[in-house]
Amino acid sequence: MLYVCSERSPNAPGLAEERAVEEGHAFAERHALCVLAEITDPYGEPDPAMRTGWLRVRAMAESRDVSTVIVRWPNAISPDPDLRQGEITRFQEHGVRVLFSWAPLSAREAGGR
Repeated sequence: MLYVCSERSPNAPGLAEERAVEEGHAFAERHALCVLAEITDPYGEPDPAMRTGWLRVRAMAESRDVSTVIVRWPNAISPDPDLRQGEITRFQEHGVRVLFSWAPLSAREAGGR
């Protein structure tokens, strides 16, 4: 599962989303992961529970339809550390890993594992 929530630049609309998608697919390929779905949300809502796309990701995690969620960086989940960690913990409780595709974070799993 690839989740993308990126800010749209007025000078280059769609570029951030395009880069996040490309990066996510390249990350999946390097780690022998299959992207079953790409789900996107518009950037701006800090509470992931208020985003339609994130709720779809959450439902797939809870039903164990996916084992890994790839996100570009932590703020794509939420800029609020408490909300972000709550979502990561929820996924881990269902046996779903959250991985970051952005190079400086790509070597670690969300939640410190």
